[in-house]
Amino acid sequence: MAVEPDAVHRIDLVANRHRVRVIHGGITIADTLHAITLRETGYPDVYYFPRADVNMARLERSGHTSHCPFKGEATYFHLRTEDGRVEDAAWSYEAPLDDARGIKGYLAFYATRVDRIDQTS
Repeated sequence: MAVEPDAVHRIDLVANRHRVRVIHGGITIADTLHAITLRETGYPDVYYFPRADVNMARLERSGHTSHCPFKGEATYFHLRTEDGRVEDAAWSYEAPLDDARGIKGYLAFYATRVDRIDQTS
């Protein structure tokens, strides 16, 4: 599904059938064959993981929120590791705007706050 709020900005949600994993501290935090790749004008692709494929016991809801005019209100999660907490490592749009509703119930991770986000065949 495509979101075209204006002629310059574009969001595309694409079903990703590759294996996508988030690994931090040698531990697999998320592992899925059902990711959604979000492509947004001016930003690198972002992988969204279904919650069923994320180790939710490792995540702790943060008080931080942000607003995107194209996707809605984001809530954040800290990642709990053996070495401590990684602040706001993941986010979710729990009630996304209509045109981004395909990512509802999914989580994304900051590539700069985890060791690796891998996509394989």
